[in-house]
Amino acid sequence: MIDTHCHLTFPDFQPDRRPDGVAGVLATAREHGVTGCITICTTTHDAPNVLAVAKAHDNVWCSAGVHPLYADEGPHQWHMLRVVGQDAKCVAWGELGLDNHYKEPAAAVQRQVLEEQLAAIESLQREGLVKPVVLHCREAFDDLIPILRRSSLDPTRFVFHCFTAGPREMRLLLDFGACVSFTGVVTYKSAKDLREAALLPPADRIMVETDAPFLSPHPHRGKSPCEPWMVSLTAKELATLRGVDWQEFHASINANTKRFFGVA
Repeated sequence: MIDTHCHLTFPDFQPDRRPDGVAGVLATAREHGVTGCITICTTTHDAPNVLAVAKAHDNVWCSAGVHPLYADEGPHQWHMLRVVGQDAKCVAWGELGLDNHYKEPAAAVQRQVLEEQLAAIESLQREGLVKPVVLHCREAFDDLIPILRRSSLDPTRFVFHCFTAGPREMRLLLDFGACVSFTGVVTYKSAKDLREAALLPPADRIMVETDAPFLSPHPHRGKSPCEPWMVSLTAKELATLRGVDWQEFHASINANTKRFFGVA
């Protein structure tokens, strides 16, 4: 399977913290059947770095975009979306969206950057650079979805990554038409609302991820860093939670990943 969302450029995976670096992370992942990763961009300044990691390793791909919690770290170099997005190794825009959990960056700043980023992506897609969009949405579904609806982007080409909310929010994103991706949080028995929500999406709209180096799944909860290999634990727990045969679920999430991102 593929870890559809991790951050291989973060300090946790660099040689000063892990001597074998990203290559070692990927080798461990393969031992657990995780055959590839999508390393996700958080700023336009980091976009060349995520692309470099993707190009340096087989079965690693990347995205290009600005995370809402980095919205105040401008000026944002929107031209870098085109530079990175022209490479075949870049398979998505984002992660982008809104985060109401933290007071900073201010909501107005996050919204301005979101609107600018969506406009840039719409322009690039008119030029033929059509890619799916990875969304960050924390406590912001009622704010984010109306903004997305006003864009010209296809709702079915959005994925709400790291879904940790409840049934109401799941119904909102499903009604919108998007896909959803689960992290190790869905393995926590204490996450009752999330685990209830995980029963709702149809099989063809589910993907799995780690968001590494964050959110290690049970039984490694609290372990840092989370690594891409751990997505295998999340996938198996999700299959059990939904009462689906493992081979059937495994085939389904792989098919979804290939269809959505064009990778397998």
